Amino acid sequence: MNREISFAVPFMGRTGVTKQARRIHKSQLKTTIVCAISKKLVQDDYSSFTIHHYFMAPSSFHIIDSTLRDGEQAPGVVFTLDEKLRIAALLEEAGVKEVEVGTPAMGEEEQRMIREIVRSGFRFNSLCWARAKECDIVASARTGAGRINISFPVSDIQLSAIGRSRAWVLKQMPLMVALSRRFFGFVAIGAQDASRADREFLFEFIAACLAEGVDRIRLADTVGILNPFSVAELFLSVTKRFPFVDFEFHGHNDLGMATANSVSAFLSGAQSVSATINGLGERAGNACLEELVAAMKVSANVSTGINLLTIQEICRYVAGVSFRKIHASKPITGEMICRHESGIHCRSLIENELSYQPFHPEEIGRSTEMVIGKHSGTAIIRHILEKQNVYMNEKRAIQLTEQVKAMASSKKQSLRIDELINLANNLNNHES
Repeated sequence: MNREISFAVPFMGRTGVTKQARRIHKSQLKTTIVCAISKKLVQDDYSSFTIHHYFMAPSSFHIIDSTLRDGEQAPGVVFTLDEKLRIAALLEEAGVKEVEVGTPAMGEEEQRMIREIVRSGFRFNSLCWARAKECDIVASARTGAGRINISFPVSDIQLSAIGRSRAWVLKQMPLMVALSRRFFGFVAIGAQDASRADREFLFEFIAACLAEGVDRIRLADTVGILNPFSVAELFLSVTKRFPFVDFEFHGHNDLGMATANSVSAFLSGAQSVSATINGLGERAGNACLEELVAAMKVSANVSTGINLLTIQEICRYVAGVSFRKIHASKPITGEMICRHESGIHCRSLIENELSYQPFHPEEIGRSTEMVIGKHSGTAIIRHILEKQNVYMNEKRAIQLTEQVKAMASSKKQSLRIDELINLANNLNNHES
């Protein structure tokens, strides 16, 4: 019987590390290698196992914000220049190091807006998105941005949709890179729909890009079909074949996995991930930047350099100017995420707020909230009342709890604090 087991081990140098792992430069390593172990179990003999895969987190990992480009492509979303400048300023304040500022090929007005962003002197690197067309690259050059990402469809389904072939991709890419080098100090290539591309052709495309000296290669899950395991397989595959390469992951959220896929990409060797504020984007949106920052910190124990306190403001601002309301239960920014009603949960939260929360709410500018409703228990009801200088014995508290449950069920919602106090006072007066 074969069994797959994953675990983390300290990186102790070359001893016991696979030949492939030794090929990775030290600057690309952190202090942990996560190894996938294939263990052959024969009559409970655990002595024989082989390392066949590895995860290495790159030390230079960063998040590229695409709110001003891919976010604005969401149907019905339009940002004014002032709104774009405000978003850019908030991104800089939050600590974002690279921003995809737009698509210059959209026209002169878009180019003018991008120029204003670039000329404002923000500290982040400004990146333009372009199709594999000379006119797109020339339009991008007019903006003054220092970086460009040239997107090439690499799946057969997308190539056929625009009447192109794999041969066209391999012929056009060197021409576009050479042209871009005349205007930009940083040239990235995007492998659009890489998740549905033939793997051998994807390898051929990557090799061709590297032969032209491109600075970064974006692997896009354009229609969001990947899952965290297939993302890991993809990045383990490309980083094994092409060590030392700066790979980026660009995920869409069609199946609700873009943020998880982005974390998986990082853990599997991606140097960068692109995401948007609130996950704003086409169809079901993109990987959600604020959720990604929190997930990296809490789940992967990695700092992205982006401030979760500051990012709350930009999430509210983008929600307002995009007319896309933040769902009450949305991770990190939803109004309900630190609010609790269950009696079992609240009793423990009184003692330790981490008992039923993954991090201290203060880390995201929030506080633990406890509401009274159908699921509340006696302990939290007495706790809240005592904060209001209202006291009652255990017997009355039990009676009050039953009244609270009945009232909450009748209202189909939680009770306000004044309603709770009125119930308590009436019960105390009746018993006096």
